[in-house]
Amino acid sequence: MTQESSSTALRSSPVHVRGRIGQLRERASGRHSPLRRLDWPLQISVTVLSVLGALLVWSATRQRLLESESDPQTFLKRHLLNLLIGLVLGAVATVVDYRVLRAYAPLVYLGSLAGLIAVLLFGTTINGAHSWIVLPAGFQLQPSEFAKVALVVGAAMILGEKHEDRHTGIRRSAPGHADVLLVLALAAVPMGLILLQPDFGTVMVLVFITLGMLAVSGAPRRWVLGLVLCGVLFGAAILHFHLLKPYQEARLTSFVTENKERSTTGYNVDQAMTAIANGGVTGRGLFNGQQTQGQFVPEQQTDFVFTVAGEELGYLGAGGVLVLLGVVLWRGLSIGLDSQDSFGVLIATGVVCWFTFQSFVNIGMTLGIMPVTGLPLPFLSYGGSSMFANMIAVGLLQNVRLRSRSDPYAL
Repeated sequence: MTQESSSTALRSSPVHVRGRIGQLRERASGRHSPLRRLDWPLQISVTVLSVLGALLVWSATRQRLLESESDPQTFLKRHLLNLLIGLVLGAVATVVDYRVLRAYAPLVYLGSLAGLIAVLLFGTTINGAHSWIVLPAGFQLQPSEFAKVALVVGAAMILGEKHEDRHTGIRRSAPGHADVLLVLALAAVPMGLILLQPDFGTVMVLVFITLGMLAVSGAPRRWVLGLVLCGVLFGAAILHFHLLKPYQEARLTSFVTENKERSTTGYNVDQAMTAIANGGVTGRGLFNGQQTQGQFVPEQQTDFVFTVAGEELGYLGAGGVLVLLGVVLWRGLSIGLDSQDSFGVLIATGVVCWFTFQSFVNIGMTLGIMPVTGLPLPFLSYGGSSMFANMIAVGLLQNVRLRSRSDPYAL
Protein backbone atom coordinates (compact mmCIF):
# COMPACT_ATOMS: atom_id res chain seq x y z
CA MET A 1 0.00 0.00 0.00
CA THR A 2 1.37 3.41 -0.96
CA GLN A 3 1.83 6.22 1.54
CA GLU A 4 -0.94 8.24 -0.15
CA SER A 5 -3.47 5.39 -0.01
CA SER A 6 -2.53 4.70 3.61
CA SER A 7 -3.14 8.35 4.50
CA THR A 8 -6.49 8.27 2.68
CA ALA A 9 -7.54 5.14 4.55
CA LEU A 10 -6.62 6.70 7.87
CA ARG A 11 -8.68 9.83 7.16
CA SER A 12 -11.69 7.67 6.20
CA SER A 13 -11.46 5.38 9.22
CA PRO A 14 -14.48 5.23 11.58
CA VAL A 15 -12.50 6.80 14.43
CA HIS A 16 -11.45 9.75 12.32
CA VAL A 17 -14.96 10.23 10.91
CA ARG A 18 -16.49 10.18 14.41
CA GLY A 19 -13.91 12.72 15.55
CA ARG A 20 -14.76 15.02 12.67
CA ILE A 21 -18.47 14.68 13.36
CA GLY A 22 -17.88 15.54 17.02
CA GLN A 23 -15.92 18.63 16.03
CA LEU A 24 -18.68 19.73 13.67
CA ARG A 25 -21.28 19.26 16.41
CA GLU A 26 -19.19 21.34 18.83
CA ARG A 27 -18.91 24.08 16.26
CA ALA A 28 -22.66 24.01 15.59
CA SER A 29 -23.42 24.23 19.30
CA GLY A 30 -21.20 27.32 19.62
CA ARG A 31 -18.84 25.76 22.15
CA HIS A 32 -15.89 26.56 19.92
CA SER A 33 -17.17 29.84 18.48
CA PRO A 34 -14.60 32.61 17.96
CA LEU A 35 -16.20 34.59 20.79
CA ARG A 36 -15.49 31.77 23.22
CA ARG A 37 -11.97 31.45 21.89
CA LEU A 38 -11.05 35.00 22.90
CA ASP A 39 -8.64 35.42 25.79
CA TRP A 40 -11.17 36.68 28.31
CA PRO A 41 -8.75 37.37 31.20
CA LEU A 42 -6.90 39.70 28.82
CA GLN A 43 -10.07 41.34 27.54
CA ILE A 44 -11.61 41.80 30.99
CA SER A 45 -8.39 43.28 32.40
CA VAL A 46 -8.12 45.75 29.51
CA THR A 47 -11.78 46.75 29.89
CA VAL A 48 -11.51 47.29 33.65
CA LEU A 49 -8.33 49.34 33.21
CA SER A 50 -9.98 51.47 30.52
CA VAL A 51 -13.10 52.16 32.59
CA LEU A 52 -10.97 52.91 35.65
CA GLY A 53 -8.87 55.23 33.49
CA ALA A 54 -12.01 57.14 32.50
CA LEU A 55 -12.86 57.70 36.19
CA LEU A 56 -9.31 58.82 36.99
CA VAL A 57 -9.25 61.21 34.04
CA TRP A 58 -12.62 62.60 35.14
CA SER A 59 -11.36 63.17 38.68
CA ALA A 60 -8.13 64.80 37.44
CA THR A 61 -9.92 67.31 35.19
CA ARG A 62 -13.30 67.90 36.84
CA GLN A 63 -12.28 70.60 39.32
CA ARG A 64 -10.28 72.56 36.77
CA LEU A 65 -13.20 72.62 34.34
CA LEU A 66 -15.61 73.66 37.09
CA GLU A 67 -13.39 76.60 37.98
CA SER A 68 -13.28 77.69 34.34
CA GLU A 69 -17.10 77.34 34.15
CA SER A 70 -16.82 74.62 31.51
CA ASP A 71 -18.54 71.26 31.29
CA PRO A 72 -16.87 69.19 34.07
CA GLN A 73 -17.42 66.01 32.04
CA THR A 74 -15.65 67.21 28.87
CA PHE A 75 -12.56 65.00 29.28
CA LEU A 76 -14.68 62.09 30.49
CA LYS A 77 -16.86 62.20 27.38
CA ARG A 78 -13.86 62.43 25.07
CA HIS A 79 -12.10 59.61 26.87
CA LEU A 80 -15.15 57.36 26.56
CA LEU A 81 -15.45 58.25 22.87
CA ASN A 82 -11.78 57.40 22.38
CA LEU A 83 -12.38 54.12 24.19
CA LEU A 84 -15.33 53.27 21.94
CA ILE A 85 -13.35 54.02 18.77
CA GLY A 86 -10.43 52.03 20.17
CA LEU A 87 -12.63 49.01 20.81
CA VAL A 88 -13.85 49.14 17.21
CA LEU A 89 -10.27 49.32 15.91
CA GLY A 90 -9.31 46.46 18.23
CA ALA A 91 -12.20 44.37 16.90
CA VAL A 92 -11.02 44.96 13.33
CA ALA A 93 -7.48 43.97 14.32
CA THR A 94 -8.90 40.79 15.86
CA VAL A 95 -11.01 39.73 12.88
CA VAL A 96 -8.44 40.19 10.09
CA ASP A 97 -6.22 37.09 10.15
CA TYR A 98 -2.76 38.20 11.31
CA ARG A 99 -1.22 35.80 8.80
CA VAL A 100 -2.95 37.77 6.04
CA LEU A 101 -1.80 40.99 7.69
CA ARG A 102 1.76 39.93 6.91
CA ALA A 103 1.16 40.83 3.26
CA TYR A 104 -0.03 44.32 4.23
CA ALA A 105 2.79 45.02 6.69
CA PRO A 106 4.71 47.22 4.19
CA LEU A 107 1.60 49.37 3.67
CA VAL A 108 1.09 49.72 7.42
CA TYR A 109 4.71 50.76 7.80
CA LEU A 110 4.61 53.27 4.96
CA GLY A 111 1.36 54.70 6.33
CA SER A 112 2.99 55.29 9.70
CA LEU A 113 5.93 57.06 8.03
CA ALA A 114 3.51 59.26 6.11
CA GLY A 115 1.89 60.25 9.41
CA LEU A 116 5.26 61.08 10.98
CA ILE A 117 6.23 63.23 8.00
CA ALA A 118 2.83 64.95 8.05
CA VAL A 119 3.20 65.90 11.71
CA LEU A 120 6.58 67.52 10.99
CA LEU A 121 5.06 69.52 8.14
CA PHE A 122 1.63 70.38 9.51
CA GLY A 123 1.75 69.46 13.20
CA THR A 124 1.40 71.52 16.35
CA THR A 125 3.89 71.91 19.19
CA ILE A 126 2.54 70.99 22.64
CA ASN A 127 4.75 70.87 25.75
CA GLY A 128 7.87 71.33 23.65
CA ALA A 129 7.20 68.45 21.24
CA HIS A 130 6.01 68.92 17.64
CA SER A 131 4.09 65.64 17.79
CA TRP A 132 0.39 66.39 17.25
CA ILE A 133 -1.93 67.05 14.33
CA VAL A 134 -4.90 69.13 15.51
CA LEU A 135 -8.30 67.86 14.35
CA PRO A 136 -11.74 69.49 14.53
CA ALA A 137 -13.77 69.50 17.78
CA GLY A 138 -10.65 69.77 19.92
CA PHE A 139 -9.24 66.32 19.09
CA GLN A 140 -5.57 65.66 18.36
CA LEU A 141 -3.73 62.86 16.57
CA GLN A 142 -0.24 61.67 17.52
CA PRO A 143 1.19 59.59 14.63
CA SER A 144 4.13 58.34 16.69
CA GLU A 145 1.73 56.09 18.63
CA PHE A 146 0.85 54.20 15.46
CA ALA A 147 4.54 53.85 14.62
CA LYS A 148 4.71 51.34 17.50
CA VAL A 149 2.10 49.13 15.81
CA ALA A 150 3.85 49.47 12.45
CA LEU A 151 7.22 48.51 13.90
CA VAL A 152 5.79 45.44 15.66
CA VAL A 153 4.11 44.17 12.49
CA GLY A 154 7.00 45.07 10.17
CA ALA A 155 9.73 43.55 12.36
CA ALA A 156 7.63 40.40 12.88
CA MET A 157 7.26 40.04 9.11
CA ILE A 158 11.03 40.21 8.55
CA LEU A 159 12.21 38.18 11.54
CA GLY A 160 9.45 35.59 11.15
CA GLU A 161 10.32 34.67 7.57
CA LYS A 162 12.04 31.36 6.90
CA HIS A 163 15.14 31.63 4.73
CA GLU A 164 17.11 29.08 2.74
CA ASP A 165 20.84 28.82 3.31
CA ARG A 166 22.59 29.37 -0.03
CA HIS A 167 25.31 26.81 0.75
CA THR A 168 23.39 23.95 2.38
CA GLY A 169 19.89 24.50 0.99
CA ILE A 170 18.45 24.02 4.49
CA ARG A 171 15.61 26.32 5.48
CA ARG A 172 16.23 28.07 8.79
CA SER A 173 13.84 29.96 11.03
CA ALA A 174 16.41 32.06 12.91
CA PRO A 175 17.15 35.42 11.26
CA GLY A 176 20.60 36.08 9.87
CA HIS A 177 22.78 39.17 9.78
CA ALA A 178 20.99 40.59 6.74
CA ASP A 179 17.62 40.25 8.50
CA VAL A 180 18.92 42.03 11.61
CA LEU A 181 20.30 44.88 9.51
CA LEU A 182 16.99 45.19 7.69
CA VAL A 183 15.06 45.38 10.97
CA LEU A 184 17.46 47.99 12.32
CA ALA A 185 16.95 50.06 9.18
CA LEU A 186 13.20 49.56 9.52
CA ALA A 187 13.31 50.91 13.07
CA ALA A 188 15.82 53.68 12.40
CA VAL A 189 13.61 55.62 9.97
CA PRO A 190 10.64 56.24 12.33
CA MET A 191 13.05 56.78 15.24
CA GLY A 192 14.82 59.51 13.28
CA LEU A 193 11.54 61.20 12.36
CA ILE A 194 10.32 61.04 15.97
CA LEU A 195 13.61 62.47 17.27
CA LEU A 196 13.02 65.50 15.04
CA GLN A 197 9.80 66.27 16.94
CA PRO A 198 11.54 65.64 19.46
CA ASP A 199 9.97 62.78 21.44
CA PHE A 200 12.75 60.87 23.19
CA GLY A 201 10.33 58.74 25.25
CA THR A 202 8.63 57.19 22.22
CA VAL A 203 12.02 56.50 20.65
CA MET A 204 13.00 54.54 23.76
CA VAL A 205 9.81 52.48 23.43
CA LEU A 206 10.71 51.64 19.82
CA VAL A 207 14.24 50.72 20.90
CA PHE A 208 12.90 48.35 23.57
CA ILE A 209 10.46 46.77 21.11
CA THR A 210 13.24 46.20 18.58
CA LEU A 211 15.64 44.67 21.12
CA GLY A 212 12.96 42.40 22.57
CA MET A 213 11.86 41.09 19.20
CA LEU A 214 15.45 40.51 18.05
CA ALA A 215 16.24 38.59 21.25
CA VAL A 216 13.19 36.32 20.95
CA SER A 217 13.61 35.77 17.20
CA GLY A 218 16.85 33.89 17.70
CA ALA A 219 19.05 36.55 16.12
CA PRO A 220 22.79 36.20 16.84
CA ARG A 221 23.45 37.17 20.45
CA ARG A 222 26.33 39.43 19.56
CA TRP A 223 23.85 41.66 17.75
CA VAL A 224 21.60 42.02 20.79
CA LEU A 225 24.49 42.56 23.22
CA GLY A 226 26.20 44.96 20.83
CA LEU A 227 23.03 47.01 20.40
CA VAL A 228 22.51 47.24 24.17
CA LEU A 229 26.11 48.42 24.60
CA CYS A 230 25.75 50.96 21.79
CA GLY A 231 22.53 52.25 23.35
CA VAL A 232 24.20 52.80 26.71
CA LEU A 233 27.17 54.56 25.15
CA PHE A 234 24.89 56.68 22.96
CA GLY A 235 22.79 57.76 25.94
CA ALA A 236 25.90 58.64 27.95
CA ALA A 237 27.28 60.65 25.04
CA ILE A 238 24.02 62.58 24.67
CA LEU A 239 24.08 63.63 28.31
CA HIS A 240 27.83 64.26 28.42
CA PHE A 241 27.90 66.55 25.37
CA HIS A 242 24.50 68.14 26.18
CA LEU A 243 22.94 67.20 22.85
CA LEU A 244 19.40 67.48 24.22
CA LYS A 245 17.41 70.62 24.80
CA PRO A 246 17.61 71.93 28.39
CA TYR A 247 14.08 70.85 29.32
CA GLN A 248 14.69 67.34 27.92
CA GLU A 249 17.94 66.97 29.84
CA ALA A 250 16.18 68.17 33.00
CA ARG A 251 13.52 65.48 32.54
CA LEU A 252 16.10 62.74 32.19
CA THR A 253 18.29 63.81 35.10
CA SER A 254 15.82 65.25 37.62
CA PHE A 255 15.19 61.89 39.29
CA VAL A 256 18.89 61.66 40.25
CA THR A 257 19.44 65.37 40.94
CA GLU A 258 20.10 66.18 44.56
CA ASN A 259 18.39 69.60 44.51
CA LYS A 260 15.11 68.68 42.85
CA GLU A 261 13.41 71.86 44.06
CA ARG A 262 15.60 73.88 41.65
CA SER A 263 14.13 72.01 38.71
CA THR A 264 10.55 72.32 37.46
CA THR A 265 10.60 68.67 36.48
CA GLY A 266 11.91 67.72 39.92
CA TYR A 267 9.13 69.75 41.53
CA ASN A 268 6.55 67.91 39.43
CA VAL A 269 7.92 64.54 40.51
CA ASP A 270 7.88 65.64 44.17
CA GLN A 271 4.22 66.63 43.85
CA ALA A 272 3.42 63.28 42.23
CA MET A 273 5.14 61.36 45.04
CA THR A 274 3.32 63.48 47.63
CA ALA A 275 -0.02 62.69 46.02
CA ILE A 276 0.62 58.95 46.15
CA ALA A 277 1.83 59.14 49.75
CA ASN A 278 -1.31 61.08 50.76
CA GLY A 279 -3.51 58.21 49.66
CA GLY A 280 -2.39 55.80 52.34
CA VAL A 281 -3.75 52.27 52.22
CA THR A 282 -7.36 52.87 51.22
CA GLY A 283 -7.15 56.30 49.59
CA ARG A 284 -9.08 59.52 50.13
CA GLY A 285 -11.91 58.57 47.80
CA LEU A 286 -12.70 59.53 44.23
CA PHE A 287 -12.82 63.34 43.75
CA ASN A 288 -11.43 63.87 47.28
CA GLY A 289 -7.66 63.88 46.73
CA GLN A 290 -6.09 67.10 48.00
CA GLN A 291 -3.21 67.08 45.52
CA THR A 292 -5.44 66.02 42.64
CA GLN A 293 -8.32 68.42 43.25
CA GLY A 294 -5.88 71.18 44.16
CA GLN A 295 -4.23 70.71 40.74
CA PHE A 296 -0.73 70.50 42.21
CA VAL A 297 0.33 67.64 39.90
CA PRO A 298 0.82 68.68 36.24
CA GLU A 299 -0.58 66.74 33.28
CA GLN A 300 -2.39 64.50 35.74
CA GLN A 301 -4.88 63.16 33.20
CA THR A 302 -2.05 61.96 30.93
CA ASP A 303 1.52 61.45 32.14
CA PHE A 304 0.74 61.39 35.88
CA VAL A 305 -2.64 59.64 35.92
CA PHE A 306 -1.24 56.94 38.22
CA THR A 307 -0.97 59.55 41.00
CA VAL A 308 -4.77 59.92 40.95
CA ALA A 309 -5.11 56.20 41.61
CA GLY A 310 -2.50 56.39 44.36
CA GLU A 311 -4.08 59.34 46.17
CA GLU A 312 -7.78 58.66 45.74
CA LEU A 313 -7.81 54.84 45.65
CA GLY A 314 -4.83 54.29 47.94
CA TYR A 315 -2.18 51.61 47.85
CA LEU A 316 -4.89 48.99 47.38
CA GLY A 317 -6.29 50.70 44.29
CA ALA A 318 -2.85 51.44 42.84
CA GLY A 319 -1.86 47.85 43.56
CA GLY A 320 -4.97 46.69 41.74
CA VAL A 321 -3.86 48.67 38.69
CA LEU A 322 -0.47 46.92 38.80
CA VAL A 323 -2.18 43.52 39.08
CA LEU A 324 -4.39 44.21 36.06
CA LEU A 325 -1.42 45.39 34.01
CA GLY A 326 0.41 42.25 35.11
CA VAL A 327 -2.47 40.10 33.86
CA VAL A 328 -2.30 41.84 30.47
CA LEU A 329 1.43 41.12 30.20
CA TRP A 330 1.01 37.53 31.42
CA ARG A 331 -1.72 36.79 28.90
CA GLY A 332 0.35 38.38 26.13
CA LEU A 333 3.26 36.08 26.96
CA SER A 334 0.95 33.05 27.08
CA ILE A 335 -0.52 33.90 23.69
CA GLY A 336 2.97 34.19 22.22
CA LEU A 337 4.04 30.83 23.66
CA ASP A 338 0.94 29.15 22.24
CA SER A 339 1.27 30.63 18.77
CA GLN A 340 1.61 28.23 15.88
CA ASP A 341 4.18 30.27 13.94
CA SER A 342 7.06 32.64 14.54
CA PHE A 343 5.13 35.59 13.11
CA GLY A 344 2.51 35.29 15.86
CA VAL A 345 5.19 34.78 18.52
CA LEU A 346 6.98 37.94 17.45
CA ILE A 347 3.80 40.03 17.32
CA ALA A 348 2.98 39.01 20.90
CA THR A 349 6.58 39.69 21.93
CA GLY A 350 6.55 43.18 20.44
CA VAL A 351 3.28 44.11 22.12
CA VAL A 352 4.41 42.78 25.52
CA CYS A 353 7.73 44.67 25.27
CA TRP A 354 5.83 47.82 24.37
CA PHE A 355 3.38 47.60 27.28
CA THR A 356 6.06 46.50 29.75
CA PHE A 357 8.49 49.32 29.05
CA GLN A 358 5.84 52.02 28.86
CA SER A 359 4.09 50.93 32.07
CA PHE A 360 7.34 50.62 34.00
CA VAL A 361 8.63 54.04 32.93
CA ASN A 362 5.31 55.82 33.49
CA ILE A 363 4.72 54.40 36.96
CA GLY A 364 8.42 54.67 37.80
CA MET A 365 8.52 58.40 37.07
CA THR A 366 5.58 59.04 39.44
CA LEU A 367 7.57 57.21 42.14
CA GLY A 368 10.77 59.12 41.41
CA ILE A 369 12.75 56.12 40.20
CA MET A 370 12.59 56.81 36.44
CA PRO A 371 13.06 59.96 34.36
CA VAL A 372 10.05 61.96 33.20
CA THR A 373 9.63 61.08 29.53
CA GLY A 374 6.03 61.98 28.77
CA LEU A 375 4.96 58.38 28.11
CA PRO A 376 1.28 57.66 28.82
CA LEU A 377 0.16 54.74 30.99
CA PRO A 378 -1.49 52.14 28.73
CA PHE A 379 -5.31 52.08 28.91
CA LEU A 380 -5.49 54.67 31.72
CA SER A 381 -3.97 57.92 30.42
CA TYR A 382 -6.10 60.36 28.47
CA GLY A 383 -5.29 60.49 24.76
CA GLY A 384 -7.01 59.21 21.65
CA SER A 385 -3.95 58.12 19.67
CA SER A 386 -2.55 56.18 22.62
CA MET A 387 -5.90 54.48 23.25
CA PHE A 388 -6.31 53.59 19.57
CA ALA A 389 -2.82 52.11 19.30
CA ASN A 390 -3.21 50.18 22.56
CA MET A 391 -6.51 48.65 21.48
CA ILE A 392 -5.12 47.70 18.08
CA ALA A 393 -2.25 45.96 19.89
CA VAL A 394 -4.71 44.06 22.09
CA GLY A 395 -6.64 43.12 18.95
CA LEU A 396 -3.46 41.68 17.45
CA LEU A 397 -2.95 39.59 20.60
CA GLN A 398 -6.51 38.27 20.37
CA ASN A 399 -5.94 37.59 16.68
CA VAL A 400 -2.95 35.40 17.43
CA ARG A 401 -4.91 33.71 20.23
CA LEU A 402 -7.81 32.79 17.91
CA ARG A 403 -5.41 31.08 15.53
CA SER A 404 -3.16 29.36 18.06
CA ARG A 405 -2.29 25.68 18.09
CA SER A 406 -5.31 24.87 20.24
CA ASP A 407 -7.69 26.59 17.83
CA PRO A 408 -10.41 24.05 16.89
CA TYR A 409 -10.70 25.67 13.47
CA ALA A 410 -7.06 24.92 12.62
CA LEU A 411 -7.72 21.30 11.64
